[in-house]
Amino acid sequence: MPATREPRDGVRMTDVVVVALIVIFAVLPFPDEIFRARGLLLVPALLPAAAMPFRGRWPLVALGISLLCAVVCASAGTISPSALLAAAFGCYSVIDRRGRGIGLIAVGLAGVVVFLSNGWALAGDFLDSTALQFVLFVVLGGALGDAARSRREFAAAMIERAERAERNRDGEARRRVAEERVRIARDLHDVVAHQIAVISLNAGVASSALDSRPERAREALTTVRSASRTVLSDIGGLMSLLRSDALDDQDELRPQRGLAQLDTLVDEFRGGGLRVDLRRQDDGFTLSPASDRVAYLVLQEALTNAHKHGLGGTATVALRIESAALHLTIVNPTRNVAPASPAPGNGLRGIQERLGAVRGAAHFGSDRGVFSLEAWIPVDGVDTP
Repeated sequence: MPATREPRDGVRMTDVVVVALIVIFAVLPFPDEIFRARGLLLVPALLPAAAMPFRGRWPLVALGISLLCAVVCASAGTISPSALLAAAFGCYSVIDRRGRGIGLIAVGLAGVVVFLSNGWALAGDFLDSTALQFVLFVVLGGALGDAARSRREFAAAMIERAERAERNRDGEARRRVAEERVRIARDLHDVVAHQIAVISLNAGVASSALDSRPERAREALTTVRSASRTVLSDIGGLMSLLRSDALDDQDELRPQRGLAQLDTLVDEFRGGGLRVDLRRQDDGFTLSPASDRVAYLVLQEALTNAHKHGLGGTATVALRIESAALHLTIVNPTRNVAPASPAPGNGLRGIQERLGAVRGAAHFGSDRGVFSLEAWIPVDGVDTP
């Protein structure tokens, strides 16, 4: 934070008031003769008034002129209230404009000068209350200047903090919007992609078997109709979730499936023409609802990819417990004959994100015409014999 502030141009009302006070104290007929400036002493008594309008830009110069005028009057045996009042205003401006370090030094030196000059005017009586009261005025001016500066710095710090909080709030809002977009994209993929793949594959089966095997075509069209109803229902639930303002019914609106529906999932793919060899271990472990949902989605995405991109229409699925984690393995022949690690698409990227949310991990790739996907999901409890 800068130590000074630039003064504003033009005449300010405070300058007018300060000049008027100094002029009044210079010409005021005080009862005590030692405070009256007569004749040529009016010049040093009034000169500080001319320096006051410049104390904002040059506070040290204004303070120096005021102290010099006070010393000149003291040398003539007069204590100039106007010059000493100007010195107090100068101390205020020095601390307010130049900072606490320079200001304290200036106020200390000004107090010493005022103390000595007033004692000089009083013929060496330095402990006279008349001399000491003006020293207190100078110190009070410096204290008020320090208070004004501290108040201004506090206000600037509060404004900066509010602006920083506003920027952080905007950044947090953008981050939340981005996360929500990713979540919606994952949900749409999970809800729509599998059923659309089933519809597409069974539509192809129906088209090729329409003349030669009408019964097979009829079964495929029945599967298409069922999958269409399912995807419409799931999309309706997802749209209700996105339009709902309440947070309590999200779990009810979002389609929730787990490993309990694994047999149904496998039967759907088998009905679509994919031969699935399922090897599972159902006993001895417990998954949280979130992990159960993620395990189901991993198997659904892997079987969908095997049906769409695999070769030979076969896939092997294995579920087993390894080191307090559920190990999922899905293997299917692929058209890639060379070793490769394909870049993850939306489905595989969504699997990685969901597994990361439940402290799981995934590994996938093609090697010698075989694509494999392995996933590890921590379990809540494992029964060991």
